[in-house]
Amino acid sequence: MSAQYSRRVTAFCLAVAAGALICATGLVWDGDSPAWTVVALFAVLAGFSETCAVELPSTDTISTGYMLAIASIVALSPEHSLLGPMIVGMACGLYPRDARAREWRKAVFNMANLGLSALAAAAVFNAFPGWWLDSTSLILVAASFATLAFFLVNDVLVATVISLETGRSVHRLLREFRASELQAFPFAIFGAFVGKLYLDVGPIIVPLLVVPILIARQTFASFVQVKAAHEATVETLISALEAKDHYTAGHVERVAVYAEYMGEDMGLSLPRLQRLRFAALMHDVGKLVVPNQLLNKPGKVTDAEFRRIKEHESVSVAILSRIDFLAPVATSASSRFTDYDKGDDKHPIEPYIVHVADAYDAMTSTRAYRKALTQEIAFAELRDKAGSQFHPECVETLIAAIERRDEHHGRGYETDEEQWAVPPPESGTGSAGLGDLEQSDEVERAVPPPESGTGSAGRGNLEQPDEKKSSRS
Repeated sequence: MSAQYSRRVTAFCLAVAAGALICATGLVWDGDSPAWTVVALFAVLAGFSETCAVELPSTDTISTGYMLAIASIVALSPEHSLLGPMIVGMACGLYPRDARAREWRKAVFNMANLGLSALAAAAVFNAFPGWWLDSTSLILVAASFATLAFFLVNDVLVATVISLETGRSVHRLLREFRASELQAFPFAIFGAFVGKLYLDVGPIIVPLLVVPILIARQTFASFVQVKAAHEATVETLISALEAKDHYTAGHVERVAVYAEYMGEDMGLSLPRLQRLRFAALMHDVGKLVVPNQLLNKPGKVTDAEFRRIKEHESVSVAILSRIDFLAPVATSASSRFTDYDKGDDKHPIEPYIVHVADAYDAMTSTRAYRKALTQEIAFAELRDKAGSQFHPECVETLIAAIERRDEHHGRGYETDEEQWAVPPPESGTGSAGLGDLEQSDEVERAVPPPESGTGSAGRGNLEQPDEKKSSRS
């Protein structure tokens, strides 16, 4: 992280901390004096919950502290205290890992952030009529709104600080947080039930709180482990591609980025976006069985070579179909479902998205048979084949997403420094991939092809019947 970004993050963390301090001071000045025994009890439990936090592969953590914060809100609700839940929320931010690493900035931010989140949740809960406390069902309704307020404040502040640190979109980060929130929401509501029990029974229920904390931890751990296993499987397959052909590995990663651009702008849900990312990363996995000399052949391919290359589609589908969590995206590897003129509106949009992203990256990347085309030519080629080879909405969505981000790809903007054994020609066989089949061995390969051609996804369309159309990137 650059010094400029580091200063921004530090300034934001200090601003959040200052905001929390001002709110706490204002509550004390206003005479908010909660039952300190109750506050201490739930604060200690919150601290214990952080020792059971689940560490994510990204080094972030998921804890059950928010459950104790919601419980304290209900337990302190007869006093309409805001300061008490805020203090419990701040205790939720006492991550042992931050203390061990002496990361004071994270510690300050986490305590202030969770304190403000608990304060917002308490304010929402206390806004409901006091007589609701006589009904467990009404308490749970009020707690649901309080939990939403907690997550909203927490997510916005966390997404902002991550965005400042990494440059990632706040909107995208908020979408990513939804998956963990869906897992967390039931436990937060359970926290409200625990708070109600505390009001009805008293401190005797405290030992019972340890059990749900441990159950919640195991639930999150299982969720994280399954997700990590999925990511590890995909990374292993990508590593195999990279070991075979460096270009192919980099290509699928770029295709995944472009596909996510389109998926986000089309409003796909988070689970669909995750599947779309996997589909983009895995659409070329069948190339593991294609010889490198064919993948990077600097000229036209023969009919026999084309059939060999074409095999990668069926191999990709076969591999993906045999992996449970990748099976739903297997069709993205087959031209039967990616060429728009071969499909219909009943097909899922994901294969069409991957096809357009695949074609765009193929055109804007240098290969052994052709240097990268300019971004303008790639856009023109996509639009020219929209409605036949490509899904029109996907084409326009990708172009709009790239232009909105002011990104530039293709000739003049390439970042791949791979050195080819033989310098690629300025133009090649087709605009992006497979190219024309050799009509005979006597065809002269030295004849220069046009700057752009009719095949936007591979080496160009074949000058054969339409059923032989395919793509290669």
